[in-house]
Amino acid sequence: MLKNAAAGALTLFCLGAGLARAEEAGPFKPTSPSGYFFVGGRYETANNRTTALGQMFVEYRAPERVTQPYPVVMVHGTAQSGTNFLGTPDGRPGWADRFAAKGFAVYVVDQVGRGRSGGDAETYGPYARLPVEDLETVFTGQERSTLYPQATLHTQWPGGPGLRGNAAFDQFYRSQVPYIASALKSEELVDPALIALLERIGPAIVLTHSQAGVFGWAVSDQRPDLVKAHVAVEPNGPTFFDIRFKGGTDWYERVGDARARPYGITRVPLHFEPPVSSPTDLTVVQAERAAAPDRIRCWLQAEPARALPNLAKVPAVIVTAEASFRATMDDCTAAFLTQAGAKPDRLALAEHGIHGNGHMMMLESNSDQVADAIVEWIEARTSPGTPRP
Repeated sequence: MLKNAAAGALTLFCLGAGLARAEEAGPFKPTSPSGYFFVGGRYETANNRTTALGQMFVEYRAPERVTQPYPVVMVHGTAQSGTNFLGTPDGRPGWADRFAAKGFAVYVVDQVGRGRSGGDAETYGPYARLPVEDLETVFTGQERSTLYPQATLHTQWPGGPGLRGNAAFDQFYRSQVPYIASALKSEELVDPALIALLERIGPAIVLTHSQAGVFGWAVSDQRPDLVKAHVAVEPNGPTFFDIRFKGGTDWYERVGDARARPYGITRVPLHFEPPVSSPTDLTVVQAERAAAPDRIRCWLQAEPARALPNLAKVPAVIVTAEASFRATMDDCTAAFLTQAGAKPDRLALAEHGIHGNGHMMMLESNSDQVADAIVEWIEARTSPGTPRP
């Protein structure tokens, strides 16, 4: 499905300082420090009106001299936009500039149907928004709500807990944008657009955050030749089902009986071996016990588990902050992938002396320290001569 969508995608616009003309051969290389362009999409006519569908906005940063062998593509999560990586809410440079200072060409996207890529409910279906309360209690001010065990460890939001009235939180919340309500629709739209971007710029490191983890797994599965590594910063999870945090002794519960991610880590099909014809071919079991009291009980494949041979070709790392709600579940994503033969690395920030971070670590007071830890992993796994998994 993704391959057909990518093959049918047409580049609609080519804009921005230093962008090579679309007809020129070879991958795009930045010739100026910053610029932007669009990839993917097609024209569609309905009711005698022709509009663009599926295009994705891409902004880039580049040092004067690119010293790293592969560029980095940064993909934001739910209700966010590429501004997550362009600066912090207290006015410091963001990850895009930090990675560029380390010698990378950096490409920052707005998901299809969101932000500068253009939103249209007639085209993409209903939209949703995140309320202030969701961000305060789980993302930025979790130490005040303590809905999950690790919440009390949060110390890195600029200016104290990320609540209304904190200037950095107010800036952050004003950056939130409406997003396509259907998570499946987003995967069907963003995956081919990311493939179009990788085809335009050449093999790259794909860095995803939160919701965008599903795109990173799918694109790595579809085009392992174009993904040199996947940095999954607290990827969408847990596996198969969604959970809800409640606090107290029984601090979480499963949300509904339907599988939120039918293929374990995505809603779109993956290349399993032996192949699956539908999600029902995957038998799901829940672990008898959690890995630790502050973790959830994982949902995994029943043994013998099907393999994910394409994902096994792509070096991957799951980055987890000490005080994030994802610290309760990222081990399940790692266990699912390991069970399928992909064997991702783990970068638990606290184990590297980086403490107090929440889910929005790229915006927090020690964001540069987190970025540098990720860069160190990238350099170790993608330097010339390093074997692929």
